[in-house]
Amino acid sequence: MMLGGEFRVSIDEKGRILIPSRLKEALPEETVVITRGVERCLWLLIEQTWQELSERIMGNPWSMFDQRSRLLQRRIIAPAQQCLVKSGRVTIPATLREAAGLDLRSEVILLGIQNRLELWNPEEYRNYIEESEKDFTEASEAIGKDLRNFME
Repeated sequence: MMLGGEFRVSIDEKGRILIPSRLKEALPEETVVITRGVERCLWLLIEQTWQELSERIMGNPWSMFDQRSRLLQRRIIAPAQQCLVKSGRVTIPATLREAAGLDLRSEVILLGIQNRLELWNPEEYRNYIEESEKDFTEASEAIGKDLRNFME
């Protein structure tokens, strides 16, 4: 699956968003798992990606004794909900909308990022982009160096 693009979509009065047709065609399933992401957004994941992520976070039977593992389990695993994609629409559960600051009958930002979709409050996303500019420049330079070293 290859998801990509930045879209402005609306949350309707029932808490649903319409997945743009370009992204809908890349979603091979009729359900997605929606959970809290990092940086106050929501992640929409296909089942396979969700299984891989949750297995990594759960780690082993003893992960409940590791503080960092428990933090990820509570922030990502616990709030996750499986949601039906019907006629290109998916309902965003109220608890998750609240966690990401998404209101009914409002515009949101939907990002396609290869193996996941992210859903953002537009103001939160704009703030994130502005605040992360320095880190983005540094990350770009670092990956550029890595790529040059790899190509040599």
